[in-house]
Amino acid sequence: MKAIWNGEVIAETDDTVTVEGNHYFPESSLRREFFSASEEKTFCPWKGEASYYDIEVDGSRNEGAAWYYPTPKPAAAEITDRVAFWRGVEVTE
Repeated sequence: MKAIWNGEVIAETDDTVTVEGNHYFPESSLRREFFSASEEKTFCPWKGEASYYDIEVDGSRNEGAAWYYPTPKPAAAEITDRVAFWRGVEVTE
């Protein structure tokens, strides 16, 4: 699987976990040069508190386009140390 934004592959792996239709990539598959921490947080009743990354490619910024659960609840343990994408990030095989 690949995550692509603004024409650049920002993450690639053969190991994703799909939850609620979203592919969660291992943290180690991210090309870190494109990611920076965001202040954004949200809460899911069964997964816990989500944190976000902004993505920047070639001077274009996509705020909060990747999310992860630093300490997911037990029901979501399979997404520990994994990141998912939205806001225009294309996830493809």
